[in-house]
Amino acid sequence: MLFRPFDLGKWFVIGFCAWLAYLGSGGGRAPHGNFSFGDGRRGLEAQEVLHEAREFVLENVYWIIPVAVLAVLVGVVLWLVITWLNSRGRFMFLHCVVHNKAEVKIPWTRFREHANSLFLFRIVLGLIGFVAIALPVVLSLILVVAIVSAGVPAAGPIIGIVFLVLWIIAISICLGLIGMFTMHFVVPIMFLRTTSIRVAWRAFLTILSVNKARLLLYLLFQFVIGLTIGMIILAGVCITCCCLACILGIPYIGTVIMLPVLVFKRSYSLYYLRQFGPQFDVFSTELVEAQPA
Repeated sequence: MLFRPFDLGKWFVIGFCAWLAYLGSGGGRAPHGNFSFGDGRRGLEAQEVLHEAREFVLENVYWIIPVAVLAVLVGVVLWLVITWLNSRGRFMFLHCVVHNKAEVKIPWTRFREHANSLFLFRIVLGLIGFVAIALPVVLSLILVVAIVSAGVPAAGPIIGIVFLVLWIIAISICLGLIGMFTMHFVVPIMFLRTTSIRVAWRAFLTILSVNKARLLLYLLFQFVIGLTIGMIILAGVCITCCCLACILGIPYIGTVIMLPVLVFKRSYSLYYLRQFGPQFDVFSTELVEAQPA
């Protein structure tokens, strides 16, 4: 698709669609620390830090609250805009891969309603995830503060923290699976049937109900694929003395360079979905020709 024949203009157009499709989907590492309750001096230092932080907040609450509210509002607006563009980009990139065409305007217009349906679903899912995770996080922080303030660890708060952490992990895994299945399989079904995400999820659940083992294998192999790609990129970064990392870090340009990998990953789930029946084959000539222009 990308090399026979090689067309640099085609790369940049499809790369733009891929850039929108993966906009804002980068991961991050959570901070971690090593807390020891056996050292009394550290416990006193932690209590002093908490006391100073509380005094600072009380003395500057008149400007901290407005700044915090403004920061939250800006963050929410950015999240909504990025999620909306990302939802449009998912169908644009899928269109380019399925049709082997470098087009922006046609898929942007044709799949507007599909992208809006996906956007609303992701907003609802994000709100559910925020409520399901934010509350345990707040409770965990309260318990940590209570333990640090007391200076002596108690069994009750520690058990509560462990339970809340396990809850957060379980919810995160569930949300991750829903998001992955949505992008890998539900979006192609929406693309095929020109339908809403609710109907597409219903169709995918019929597949999931009788193919749990095969889809579990798919998830495991996705991990292997991701690990392999990561090792190849790491090797390239080491060979080029980190020059490759600097180039890949440039927005849009890095996506164009990584386009073969992104096309492979997008195509892999499409070919996997095709094995569940001709009605799920996005590469079918009849289905492609039946789509409205």
